[in-house]
Order: sequence, then C-alpha cells, then structure tokens
Amino acid sequence: MFAVVFTGGKQYLVEEGQTINIEKLETDIGSTVTFDQILLTAKADGQDVEIGTPFLAGKTITATVKDQGRAKKIRVVKYKPKTRYKRVNGHRQPFTTVTIDKIA
Repeated sequence: MFAVVFTGGKQYLVEEGQTINIEKLETDIGSTVTFDQILLTAKADGQDVEIGTPFLAGKTITATVKDQGRAKKIRVVKYKPKTRYKRVNGHRQPFTTVTIDKIA
C-alpha cells in the first residue's frame, strides 16, 4: 500500500518500511510521529484508490524518527552588474529522517 502525505508544505509518496527525508520536525530521535494530512491512498497494484478533498478523513500514517540533520551547503549569490555589488551566502536546510511504520 502507498500513500501521498502532505507535510512541511510538500507532498511525499510513501510506502510502509520506506525511509525518507522530510522538512524538519521538532521531535526527538526514536519518537513516533503521526501524519493526518493524507491526500491519497492506494494498493501497490493501483487498485482501491482513495482521493481526498483535499484530505482523507480517518486516515493516518505512523512513522518513527530516525535522525535529525542538515543537507549539503548551497551557495546563494546576489549580483548586480555595473554597481560593484556581490553577496555570497551559504545555506544548509535542516531535515528529519523518518521511517514509515504503518499506513492506516
């Protein structure tokens, strides 16, 4: 079974047992997280598709937090030609690694 979950302003296609990186959640490592904003669920062969308007009522996804981290650094450059203006900043986006336990 797979589902589309909405968290952190993004949508993720998840299956049971899958490990994904999502936008940072303020939780401890090893704790359980429940997602209730489910957009779609279906069986692996594409049967029994349920689509929410916008979310499915009564459906939840349970996940375990495995890690908290930060992504690789990206460079943000601001530049204006002919004015001697140039700024370079770095940014590392925080993320949370979760393992999907159950889609119910």
